[in-house]
Order: sequence, then C-alpha cells, then structure tokens
Amino acid sequence: MTLELPPPPPPTRDIFTNRTLNLRAIRAIGYDMDYTLVHYHVDVWERSAFEHARDRMVDDGLPVGHLEFDDQLVERGLIIDTHSGNIVKADRFGYVKAAAHGTQPLPFVDLRELYGRLFVDLRDERWVFMSTLFDISLAGLYSQCVDLLDAGKLPGVMGYQDLFRRVRRGLDAAHIEGALKAEIMRDPASYVDLDPDAPRALLDQKDAGKKLLLITNSEWAFTDAMMRFAYERFLPEGMRWQDLFHLVIIQARKPSFFTDANPIFEVINEEGHLRPLVGLPQEGGIYLGGNAGLVEKALGLSGLDFLYVGDHIFSDVNVSKSTVRWRTALVLRELEREIEAVNGFHEEERELTARMAEKAALERDLAVIRLARQRRKSGRPPVVDAAPGELEREHERKKDALAALDAAIAPLAERAARVQGRWGLVMRAGIDKSHMARQIERYADVYTSRVSNFLFATPHTYLRPGKNTLPHDP
Repeated sequence: MTLELPPPPPPTRDIFTNRTLNLRAIRAIGYDMDYTLVHYHVDVWERSAFEHARDRMVDDGLPVGHLEFDDQLVERGLIIDTHSGNIVKADRFGYVKAAAHGTQPLPFVDLRELYGRLFVDLRDERWVFMSTLFDISLAGLYSQCVDLLDAGKLPGVMGYQDLFRRVRRGLDAAHIEGALKAEIMRDPASYVDLDPDAPRALLDQKDAGKKLLLITNSEWAFTDAMMRFAYERFLPEGMRWQDLFHLVIIQARKPSFFTDANPIFEVINEEGHLRPLVGLPQEGGIYLGGNAGLVEKALGLSGLDFLYVGDHIFSDVNVSKSTVRWRTALVLRELEREIEAVNGFHEEERELTARMAEKAALERDLAVIRLARQRRKSGRPPVVDAAPGELEREHERKKDALAALDAAIAPLAERAARVQGRWGLVMRAGIDKSHMARQIERYADVYTSRVSNFLFATPHTYLRPGKNTLPHDP
C-alpha cells in the first residue's frame, strides 16, 4: 500500500525564499503579534484608525471632519513625498514610476518633470516609506488633506511637511491614548481575522523542539485579549495561549529591542503589574522591555539560531537582520490576492510578452534601416543592399507596423499595470521590482502571506531559493 501524503499548499500559501533557510537548524522562533500572529480586517482597523486621527485633527481646529476612509487610495510599499504632498511608487533603484498628488494621479508629463532627475533615498527624511499595513490610514488621511490644503481649506497649515506632521501626530495620539485598542478589545470579532491553522503551526514548531517567543510592541492588556481571542479556541483543552511560548515579551520597543540594552521587567499578574527582573528571563515568563542580547543569553543561543517573523519591513526584518543577524521572515498578507491577480492575468500576460517580442524585432529592423540610410547619405559602405527608394518604403512600412502594434499593446499594458488595484502589484513597479520588493529581497530570508503557511512547510523543511535570473539568461 502506497502512503498517501498531503498535497503541497496552493501558490498563495507558499513560503518564498530569498536565501536558503534550513528550518531544522533553527532553534528559536520569535513572532511579532499585530498583523503577524494576529491578523486584522485591514479595512475595519484602518478605517477606525483614520477616524480617530481625523477627529483628533478636528479637536486641534482643522476642518477635516467630513473626510471618509477610502481603502483604494493607497497600499503598503508606497512612499510619501512630504515635500510635494505626493504619494509615489518607486522601483528597486529608487526611480519614481507612478505618483499621485493628494488623491489625484499625476500625468506622465508632470511625473517626469518632478522626478525625472530625482530618485528616492529613504535615508532622507523627505521620504516616508509605508512599511506596514498600519501606514494605510496615515497615507490615506494625508492624501485627502493635501487636496484640502491645495484648495485653501486648511488655515494655519504651513505647507505639505507641516501637514504631514499634523496628520502623523493625530494618528500617533490615537494609538497612544489607547482609544482604538480599547474599541477593538470591546469587539474583537469585528476586527480580528481568525486563522485556525496558525495555532496548529505553532504547536508543530513547539513539539519539534523550537523555543517560541512572542516579541510585540503592544501592551499586556491588548496582547492578552487578542491572543486569547485568536488562539485559545483552537488550542488543546486547558492550554492557554501563553503555554505556546518559551518567553513572552510585551512593549518590546522595536526596533530599539534589537539595537539597545533596554531594561526588562517581569509581568507578575493578570493585571499587568511589574517588578524589576533580577537575573535572566525564565521559561514561561512574561516580560516587558528587554533586548535581543538578553534573550540570547537566557536561551543560550545566538544569531543564526533565531528566526524572527514579523510584518514590519524595518522594525521586524531590517533591524533584526542588520544588528543581531537573526534569520528573518516577512509576513505580507497582500501576497495572496497579488498571486491570484497575476494568475488571473496569465493569458493576457502571455499575449503581451509575445507582442513585446514582436515590437523589439520591429524596432531592431527600424534601427538597421535608419543606419543604412545614414550610411548611404554619408557615402560609407551600406549595411544592406537596397535599390534607390526601397529603404524609404521599407522604413515607412515598418513604422506603420510598429504604430499598429503599439495600438494593440497599449490596452494590454494598461491592464497589466492595473492588474491589482490602483497602484498595481505591490512587488512590481512596471516591469521591474518595486522598492518594496527590493527591501524584502535585501532583508527577508523568506516571505509569505501568513504565519499559518509554516503549517504546510513543517518545522523540518529546507527552504531553497530558485535560480535568480539575469538579463542575459536564456
């Protein structure tokens, strides 16, 4: 009798590999919580965040109370140009490929005028990278406020940079005051997207001998409420969510958790009361603050023994990779609909590819004909043997064919650019990789759409990248 093994996961649930990762060799796996272990309904969460920030701006005297959240305006991976009031999409080299001023797309002529000789450098405070889903409410509110500022309806606001500071202050205040999180804790079912496979994936990892860590910037009350709601219903009877983890660390202050020697406190009861920790964190403990070095000492592990999984390209992935050399996994929930969109466009993509190859051949023929005309005019030996007038006639035929081909390509190219929403694919900027894709490629060893995809991979898998293609590859 042949053993029947489960099929591989669908493409939307796969784990994609930039650098080889042997999960058998990983001894500790750290997880972020928000939008990682616990996924939220983005439109509901970000709508609430938008409204809290908007109302805070109204309290500060700005007439923005009529603005409404629009989940189609922006997406993760875009970049806010705070000097110009624009939202831009850049390729992996930092060149801007698409932009909107406020809520209105910029025409190509304006795009070229503004950004033709400029590229995005995220080290410059002018640019604010939308590295997490939490940034959608920020950028959406900013873009709508830019329209109001241009219309002269925001008295006292001193330009686009001042406007951005005010919008961000309003959003930060909403989070700091806890109003939004209190609202979510009162009604988690409206906000949390339950995934029964995620607890099963963590149980498999724990049973395989991995030391699991929860390292979140959220405070105790919110962490406990979200994890109880999202996990305990799917765990074995009598098992609490805390029992999944070797250590739980709240208010970790990432990215500072990976770079600084922050002090650590022990959470001593369900109310979240604290006391200073003497010695090292112990298995089963719940702690506030601390740092990566302290965790390494407590576990007797370091660097490549760890895998850290999070959704924030900077605080979770970039810094942990750059400073403590932990292996990294990025959770990119948008990947599922992106893969579905690409698969749905497959036949048109094949047609577009074929027509672009035809276009390249025509353009080469035209270039050769133009060189032949140039040489004939200068009296140098021709590149082709042609009777008088034949070169001109062939030149016109090729030009007409190219114009007809361009007319056929244009609608295909337009649909390809918009195959996923207003801004196209998160991982693409035209035919090139997007700036977001470049950040993922550089700092994430693997990326996937959700934590529960590790259930299909198993804790024993060896993840290998495919061969990277080069322009000269056949």
